Amino acid sequence: MSAAALAVLGAATQVEVEGELSTQARLLVAVAGVGALGAIVVLLRRRQLRSKYALLWIVLGVALGVLGLFPGLLTAASELVGVFYPPALFLLVASAILFGVAVHFSWELSRLEERTRILAEEVALLRAERPLSEDAPPGAGPGDADHHDA
Repeated sequence: MSAAALAVLGAATQVEVEGELSTQARLLVAVAGVGALGAIVVLLRRRQLRSKYALLWIVLGVALGVLGLFPGLLTAASELVGVFYPPALFLLVASAILFGVAVHFSWELSRLEERTRILAEEVALLRAERPLSEDAPPGAGPGDADHHDA
């Protein structure tokens, strides 16, 4: 191939990436961030989300809102770490965060399953040690004395 052909091919494969978002895209990202924060606050107020998890989601919601208002920050960060396409950096960071959250939740679930198993064993031992009460219906097991219908 000639040098001219290589230059044309190189110019054709080089992509210029514009770092600016449209006003509609900025508004969408900002609204998504505010919506996420609102949802987190509602879950916190209803005590359906523990504060240790809420802090993570609030930080992520604020970060999303900031990126919506100042998309140049993502471009600057991508240039700083050498990523040529800023949305690729966003997806990489988002994937890493979600991976970390999934691993943490798996750890929490494993810990809680073990705790539940231990508690179930302790309850079974306590029920086995407890003598049958005299008012239990015939054929009732050790744990059924308190739960019969009157």
